[in-house]
Amino acid sequence: MAKVYRDVFPVVHHELAMWKERAYHIPNDELHSQAIASIENKTFHCEGGGILALLANEHREECIRFIVAYQTISDYLDNLCDRSTSLDPKDFAALHESMVMALSPEVEGGGNYYRYRDDQDDGGYLDELVETCQDVLKKTKHYDKIAPILHELACYYCDLQIHKHVKLEEREPRLKTWFEAHKENLPPMSWFEFSACAGSTLGIFCLVAYAFHDELHEEDIVKIRQGYFPYVQGLHILLDYFIDQEEDRIGGDLNFCSYYENEQAILDRMKHFVEEAEKSIGDLPHAKFHRLISRGLLGIYLSDQKVSAQKNMHKMARRIVKYGGLTSRFFYWNGKMYRKKMAQ
Repeated sequence: MAKVYRDVFPVVHHELAMWKERAYHIPNDELHSQAIASIENKTFHCEGGGILALLANEHREECIRFIVAYQTISDYLDNLCDRSTSLDPKDFAALHESMVMALSPEVEGGGNYYRYRDDQDDGGYLDELVETCQDVLKKTKHYDKIAPILHELACYYCDLQIHKHVKLEEREPRLKTWFEAHKENLPPMSWFEFSACAGSTLGIFCLVAYAFHDELHEEDIVKIRQGYFPYVQGLHILLDYFIDQEEDRIGGDLNFCSYYENEQAILDRMKHFVEEAEKSIGDLPHAKFHRLISRGLLGIYLSDQKVSAQKNMHKMARRIVKYGGLTSRFFYWNGKMYRKKMAQ
């Protein structure tokens, strides 16, 4: 943890401060406000992702540049889609072309990502985020090897963002149809659990960190992909939705945890994802580190103030944390103290 607080979070905060300053100069009012809000309200996404940069060793800071820029694109676009009035899937698809472009350093100029919306003038903000990601990927040693899986994981993510932001009555049918198209390549799970697995960027960050190594074998790349997708990524996003249940209920937003039959079903499936994530990372290089990430997710998310504010959720969270053993409990209490300190 000392390494995280000393070597990761300060660099993450520096990068975010730079992008926030850049966002202040966005001419369009709506794009300006959503860019600022995405950084102010979702800092912990970059903090969590930034931990994977430790795998890049001496290239840690360069890797953090990528992680912060890519996660900032993700959070910014999520805000734009959440606040959309048109609910147009073509608009969401066009916006998310930037996330694929950010993983394509050989391609220059992605066109106008805002072409299906009235708010367009971001003063080059999104292009600069994309170019930063491309710039970092050019400096990695194994981009060509990891590119196919980077694009596969990004396509899952982008498809999810399109389907889950359309008109309310279209969301569930679209997500179910999408799941059916991928079902045969997945372990047994529900359509909404697959959606959760698709909604994480952790696998992408992990691959980019390893791409800075002098050696990276094809079999290790496959292991990393299978290690993070579906179970570690699924656990990540299910936890995210678990703590946002009340917020999403009030806002009328889609929440995958609301599809479970009851609280016991949530507990059972969380336990299943914890156990399967544990198995899937067992064969990875640096398995101990990845186990720390997986178990740490439980503590980091469940120590959120949103959880302690709701008595019943707090009780469930205490049970879920135990699934990850002592490591999760350490992150849980550490997270509580860190958030308390940051709030002072």
